[in-house]
Amino acid sequence: MAGVELLQYEFMQRALLAALLVGLAAPVVGIFLVQRRLALIGDGMGHVALAGVAAGVLTRTAPVWTALALSVLAAVAIELVRARGRTSGDVALAVMFYGGIALGVVLISKAPEGATVNLDAYLFGAITTTSPQDVAAFVVLAVVVLAVAAVLTPRLFAVANDPEFARAVGLPVLRLNLVLAVLTAVTVVVSMRVVGLLLISALMVLPNAAAQQVCRSFRSSLATAVVIGVAVSLGGTGLSFYTATPSGGTIVVLAVAVFVVAAGWTASRRRVLGRRHAPVEGHDAHEHGVRCGHPAVPHGDHVDYVHAGHRHAQHGQHYDDHDDHHDDTGHDDPGHDGPGPDGSGHDDALPAAPRPGR
Repeated sequence: MAGVELLQYEFMQRALLAALLVGLAAPVVGIFLVQRRLALIGDGMGHVALAGVAAGVLTRTAPVWTALALSVLAAVAIELVRARGRTSGDVALAVMFYGGIALGVVLISKAPEGATVNLDAYLFGAITTTSPQDVAAFVVLAVVVLAVAAVLTPRLFAVANDPEFARAVGLPVLRLNLVLAVLTAVTVVVSMRVVGLLLISALMVLPNAAAQQVCRSFRSSLATAVVIGVAVSLGGTGLSFYTATPSGGTIVVLAVAVFVVAAGWTASRRRVLGRRHAPVEGHDAHEHGVRCGHPAVPHGDHVDYVHAGHRHAQHGQHYDDHDDHHDDTGHDDPGHDGPGPDGSGHDDALPAAPRPGR
């Protein structure tokens, strides 16, 4: 019933809709930034957008559109400087960081008294400040981001993953990078009321970082990141209503928690698989087989041999220790659900290390 109560308030309906848009758009753009090792570019865009918000406050115009205009201009300028000038990517980001925040402070200092009261809503997010006009603008911008990303995903991935190869096959690398920079700027503006300008980069990066812990392909990572982004955005927005905390901080705390859980699960899984498939040494002078004299034990799709008190199975050029991993079928190892790519029946997520000297 708590959810029904939440939806009775119009400002929460608007906030949840905005959170949904942010949860969809931020991970979609963020995955390309992570691939390009530009995870912090969202912070730089946020600082520039702050200057745009200040310009809107100073001129008494809609801060959404002034923030968008200044962010897009800065994104294009920085990408051109990075691509064609002698300035490295990190220096260009530093210019964006410091220039944006400094310009914002200067402009805010000239604003009429009382006009800066709601600045915290842009910096850290505030669910009560999302107006119908904001939602309408965010819907348009988010749809544009998602549509462009959907059409250009193969090309953006190629450029982010290997720009030299993309250039060699004729892709317009600079133009695609400019498109990504503009998409980042638009996403920052879409997210500023929900997550906040100082925290939006986290929502671009953390869902993707968590997804990469548990997924093996770009497609599955992107889908998982979007699911995580939507879940933490909606969950954090709803939770902030009941806890009276800033929505941006609450959303990011949830995203960090998801990442910690994903990283912990992956580390535990690696340790378990490492123990289940510890390479066994000492078989150079003895190879197991039908006439080796050691008892054979069926184990799923292969046979183990009991040797020196342990069950050993050959996989490729080494032996693995398969002790104490039975189930009713003689096999409970998730890495042995069926024949692997090499036909050996060994399809582990983490390949066992070869023996020294092999």
